[in-house]
This record gives sequence, C-alpha cells and structure tokens, in this order.
Amino acid sequence: MKAIITGASNGIGKDMAELLSSRGYEVVLVARSEDKLKQLQNSLPTPAEVVVADLSRPESCFALYERYQNEPIDLLVNNAGYGIFGRFDETELSDELNMLDLNIKAVHILTKLFVKKMEEQNHGFILNVASSAAFFVGPLLSSYYASKAYVLRLTQAVQAEVNKSNKKVHLSVLCPGPVDTGFNQRAGVQFGLKGLDSRGVAEYALQQMFQRKQVIIPGITMKIAKFGSRFLPDRLITEVAYHFQRKKQ
Repeated sequence: MKAIITGASNGIGKDMAELLSSRGYEVVLVARSEDKLKQLQNSLPTPAEVVVADLSRPESCFALYERYQNEPIDLLVNNAGYGIFGRFDETELSDELNMLDLNIKAVHILTKLFVKKMEEQNHGFILNVASSAAFFVGPLLSSYYASKAYVLRLTQAVQAEVNKSNKKVHLSVLCPGPVDTGFNQRAGVQFGLKGLDSRGVAEYALQQMFQRKQVIIPGITMKIAKFGSRFLPDRLITEVAYHFQRKKQ
C-alpha cells in the first residue's frame, strides 16, 4: 500500500504520515522543507520517499503526478495549505494569489489527476483537508475561508460523480476547527479557542475516511457550531465571526 501526503513536514500532514506508516503504508512525503522531510523519513518504520516541491506552482503538481502515475497509489492526502489574516483591501494581492494557488489550484489538479488514476485501478482514497471555515463567512480571513469552501464543495461534487460510476474510490474532506499546528504563526493570528491536538485530529480523520465518511468534523465544538448555524441568519453569523476574528490579531 502506498500513500502520498502533501504538507507532510509538520502538523496534520506529519501526523498522518506517521500514522499511515504505522499501518504498513509506504509513504511519499511532499513539502518544501527538505530537512524536515528527511528527518521524518528516517523516523518511519516503512519505506518513505521525499519529494521537495512547491505545490503552489502548477508544474510541481503535474510533476508529482507524473512521477507516480505508473505506480498503484492507494491514498492521496491533500493537506498543504495556509491562511492570510487581514482586511481584504489591505492584504497583499500577490500573497493571496499564492495562497489560492496552493489551497485551491493544487488541490484541484491533484484531485483531478489522481481520481482518474484511482478509477482506472478501481480503488483508492482521497482525503482533502479543508477547515470548519468552509461552512462560514470569514471576515479578516476572507480568502482563506473562501478557499476552504471550494475544497469542501469540490470534494462533495466529485464524490457524487464517482458514486454514479460504481468505482471503489472514495473522497473525504476534513473540516477541523483550530488545530495546534503552524497555521496561526504563518497566518499571523492567535486563535480564541484552544486548538485541537493535531495527532488526535489526524487519527480521527483517517478512521472516518476508512469508514467512508465524506465530511469529517473533529471535536464537538465545531459540530455544534455547524448545526447551530442552520438556525441563524448569515448576517448575524458574519457579525459574530468578525467580532471573534478581530480578537485574533
């Protein structure tokens, strides 16, 4: 069995690599930090390959697929991504476009290429990592929230299409709330809620994915928040979101 994990150098991606290796998977570790990937590679009990790549560049996504297109790939974890905090009229456009290239374009390319491959081999799992942000409006993190909504809806739509083909391929989307990873440092924010344990989120996500759960929400807080949002107008939810987001500075 073989799994490809993007954003594998730290956080949820690193935890998933360790958990999958403990399950007997050979893993392909993809990220920009060669040192961190090699350190992880040397700690795993199963064979691991290191691919140093900046997936915000489409050519890197195609190169990753071409490298493994002739090998059976049982699982793809699209985990690489980050956020940018600030007013939409003040954040740097170039930074936002780079984020969208990673959060949206890379996920889109790799999902498209590998779902076709998995349909041909008639088995496989794809786990796209989104966020609970996908369910809400996110002032001061507007582009990030919108990017995760894209990942959620893309995954749901592609799974519906795969279901019609009767192929043994399953797509899941992970939508956690705040998690103790490097996200807040890169986004320049401080979460108001205590972050979930990254290892616990990774374990729960893989467990639910292998049970063919489509939308995976770790933690009771986000499950309640998503359920409760059904009964409140969007305008009120947006005002509350702005109030809490502003405190993250």
